[in-house]
Amino acid sequence: MSDLDTFSLLPLTIDPQSKAIAATSSSRALQAELEALNNLHRSLRTLDAPHVIPPPPIPVNPKRSANVTKLRENGNSMYRNQKYAEAIKFYTLGLQMALTRPAWEPSQLVREEVHQLYSNRAQAHMHMQNWPEAAADAEASVEAKRQGNAKAWFRRGKALVEMGRLEEAKEWVGKGLEVEGEEKDLVVLLEEIESKIAATKVAEA
Repeated sequence: MSDLDTFSLLPLTIDPQSKAIAATSSSRALQAELEALNNLHRSLRTLDAPHVIPPPPIPVNPKRSANVTKLRENGNSMYRNQKYAEAIKFYTLGLQMALTRPAWEPSQLVREEVHQLYSNRAQAHMHMQNWPEAAADAEASVEAKRQGNAKAWFRRGKALVEMGRLEEAKEWVGKGLEVEGEEKDLVVLLEEIESKIAATKVAEA
């Protein structure tokens, strides 16, 4: 017979003043469990009332949302003026602010903010020919938002091509087409990749 098949009624008592639980049993294991329980109870009772129940989460902070938007817009302005390094700085600041939102704020809000910032920063990196950085940012953008994010799918594919990682680029763009449908830029990029792969095979023959 296992212990699970046996029920033992223990002679427990509760002190009316301290509310501490005691037992007449000599079991060391039981005494240790009760001591831990009583210590926890005493520590909880010493807390001030406001700390016993955590405060309710506050709603989304509008200032943070406005600041993230402003940083993205500043980055876009720098990008249009071909100041790509400055644009990257603004996008990075926007990402830092978006990614440090309190945990209780909607995750979808964070995903929406960061997918745009990562994608935009990838484009700025591409203009500076920072292909590994561009590929990493575009992939992060897709991780945040897989569907309705064709630009990020394209940007990583293009960066992989520029790094000579043609087979990886082909696989990536193929997945992008599965998610985004027959997106024109992705279709054209896939054709370019396949042409380059074919040319490479001919050169190696």
